[in-house]
Amino acid sequence: MVFILYPNVKKEKIDSFISGWEQKGFSTILSIGTEHTAVCLIGNTAEVDLDHAVQTSEIVSYGKRITEQYKAVNRTVHEDNTIIRVGGVSVGEGYFTVISGPCSVESEEQILEIALSVQKSDAKILRGGAFKPRSSPYAFQGRQAQGLEMLKTVKRKTGLPIVSEIMNQTQIELFEEIDIVQIGARNMQNFDLLKEVGKLKKPVLLKRGLANTIDELLMSAEYIVSAGNGQVILCERGIRTFETMTRNTLDLSAVVLLKQKTHLPVIADPSHASGIRSLVPPLAKAALAVGADGIMVETHNNPAKALCDGAQSLDLNQFENLMDELKIRAAVEKKEI
Repeated sequence: MVFILYPNVKKEKIDSFISGWEQKGFSTILSIGTEHTAVCLIGNTAEVDLDHAVQTSEIVSYGKRITEQYKAVNRTVHEDNTIIRVGGVSVGEGYFTVISGPCSVESEEQILEIALSVQKSDAKILRGGAFKPRSSPYAFQGRQAQGLEMLKTVKRKTGLPIVSEIMNQTQIELFEEIDIVQIGARNMQNFDLLKEVGKLKKPVLLKRGLANTIDELLMSAEYIVSAGNGQVILCERGIRTFETMTRNTLDLSAVVLLKQKTHLPVIADPSHASGIRSLVPPLAKAALAVGADGIMVETHNNPAKALCDGAQSLDLNQFENLMDELKIRAAVEKKEI
């Protein structure tokens, strides 16, 4: 249930209104937008008389019930699009933010060469895997803590904000200097981890699980936001279907639906979605066309010798060419890269 307040209500009256509901056992979410201020009730609202609640309050313009389980990430509660800012970079409405870098950090020389190249091509955030969740226990598991140190070194040299994947809540302290914490597809419903990153004061990039619905992705985001961290970026990275010619199937309809359902920024990952290098550029352009707020693209200075996911990684020249094409299309869509 959400109450839309009249304009210019004093803070003291809003606080009193919220306190009254919390004394009755409800949790609340206060959302302050450019058009209106909303108070959302969390709890068993079935027995709340909505009409009576509106009529007896001097600060409530109108109220409505929210049927979806997700409240804090719901556009009904927060109409304005959330724009997340990190290290001088904006992710959200009006921007098409490109995140790029290797699947895995292999050496400081490797990640620095890639970082300088993608930065020159106008990628705004550097990605690099330090901890790598792999299906096989015998596959390369990443440089781990050493990989994070390499990323931080490159950040100091280039100024690029960095994003890397966390595996579990015991690693939280290791990510103190990482700008964006990524929750990977396999951890999308690791609820204990979601609660912990919800306590962080930094952006979280939440990837959709391999076989999860849009509702389930939004509920996972709700865990993070309801714990206090509203800086969530949603990522459509492809889902597992019956198709075998691609690694996964990029669900572009999910991008459109998410933009309708939530105020959070939404990006796409064409690299993991396809698993095929030649498909990454057209899928990246398609993501821009359907309204995504950005993409995450894997690049490598020598994909043939990459320790992880070389087949889906663009080389540095291919990435530069993709960025040139995206800039032309972004101008048409009135988005800033």
